[in-house]
This record gives sequence, structure tokens and C-alpha cells, in this order.
Amino acid sequence: MATVGKESPSVMSAAGAAVSDVLAHVGEMAEFAARTLAWVVRRRPTPGTFLPICIDIGLRSIPVVAITGLFIGMVLAVQSYGQFHQMGMATRLGAIINMSIVRELGPVLAATMLAGRVGSAMAAELGTMRISEQIDALDCLGVNSVHHLVVPRFLACVLVIPLLAIFANFMGVMGGALVSIEVYHIEGYHYWHNTQGFITLWDVIAGLIKPMFFGAAIALISCQRGFNSKPGAEGVGRAATESFVYSFIAILALDFFLALFLNNLYETIWGTPGPRLL
Repeated sequence: MATVGKESPSVMSAAGAAVSDVLAHVGEMAEFAARTLAWVVRRRPTPGTFLPICIDIGLRSIPVVAITGLFIGMVLAVQSYGQFHQMGMATRLGAIINMSIVRELGPVLAATMLAGRVGSAMAAELGTMRISEQIDALDCLGVNSVHHLVVPRFLACVLVIPLLAIFANFMGVMGGALVSIEVYHIEGYHYWHNTQGFITLWDVIAGLIKPMFFGAAIALISCQRGFNSKPGAEGVGRAATESFVYSFIAILALDFFLALFLNNLYETIWGTPGPRLL
């Protein structure tokens, strides 16, 4: 009993320290996000810093996004065909594949891949600039480091990642159609005809809204971790790793809350619980 009594305070203190660290990280992130948004409103980034970042995030991410979207659609077709075939609804397979990709899987998995490719690279780049004192040099020269380094990356992620999500959706739809028509020999005309009307304008709008928030979260988290990188190669590696892990958690949390909000908004506008499935 005495041992339990001695261990209990240490466990409580460890839990309290963990909660304190989490709250401290949340506070730092909120303060960093507020500074970034303030500079977004105050002054636009120069084209010389903004356009190269857009090219790096957008153009160089196309192969990764294309492969991700293609295999999402192909895997959905493989996993769904057996159940739909047993029910005699194989020609309806395209409807569930396309809706799953456009509403959820396309934006979420594309953002996750970009968090690993783009977010980790931004955190490592800014972390290297921090430990080599380049960020401090910018501040000494009178250049605001947040405006010069973070704002272009933030705007590029918010504007480019939704476009990449649309491309991932397209590749997913094509991948699902390829497996369904060429592998499972579903009649192409019936496959595409039965998918008409299931992807509405609301689904497309939701598929654009979610990646915008995902991109904002990726940029803010990655840049914040890079700005607060610890010295040395280990510190930069830890910043890159933390940027991906935190971004992935943020993407899943945002997806949940945005899905609730968009479904409630749809019900408020049209008076129905949500877009139909089949």
C-alpha cells in the first residue's frame, strides 16, 4: 500500500506534465497561426517567392498524387466487386467508388501524401535555416521571417492542394473504371450510365473545401515545427517527423468536423439528411 501511495503522485505529476506540454504546443501553434494569418491579410507575398513554391508543391507532386489516386480507385473496385456482384448490382459499382473517392478518400489520402512529401520538406528546410541562423539573419536585416518564409508556403498549400485533390479524384475514378471494365468485364455503358447523378455539385464543393483546410493545417504545422527546430541533424529530423505526424492527426480531425459541418449545412439548405448513396 505504501508503494502504491508513493507511485501515485509520480504518475499524476507525469500526466500533469504531459497535459501541460500539449497545452503549450497548442498555444504555440495558435500564436504562430495568428501571426501568419495577420501577415496574409496585411501584405501579399512577392511573385519571386510565391510562384517557385507553387511549382514545387503542385507540379512535383503530380506523380505521387496520380499514383495514390489511381490505386485508391483500383483497390475500391477490387474490394467492392464481390459484394455488388452477389447482389446483382455490379453495374452500380461505379457509383459507390466515385462517391467514396470524391467525398472522402481522394482529399484525405492526397492530403496525407502531401503532408509526407511537402510538409516534411518544408519543416526540414525551415529547420535547417533555423539552426544555420538564416532566419535570425532575415530578422536582423529587417525582413519579417514569417511574411517572407511562411506566408508564401501557406498560400501555396491552400491554393494548390485542392487542385491536386481534384486530380487525385480523377485518377481514382479512372482507376476504378479500369478495374471494373477491363478486369471484371462490366459493360462500360452501364457502368458509366449508372454513375450519373450520384456525384452532385455539392460533392465537388465539399471536395474543394476540405483540401483547403488540410493544406492550411499542413503549412502551419510544418512551418511551425521548422521554425522551432532544435539544433543539429537530430533536431531537423525530429521536426520533419513531427510535422508529418501532427499534420496527419490534424487532417483526420478536420475531416471529421468538416464532415459534420457540411452534412448539417446540407440538411439546413435542402432539408434532407445528406446526399444519397444509392
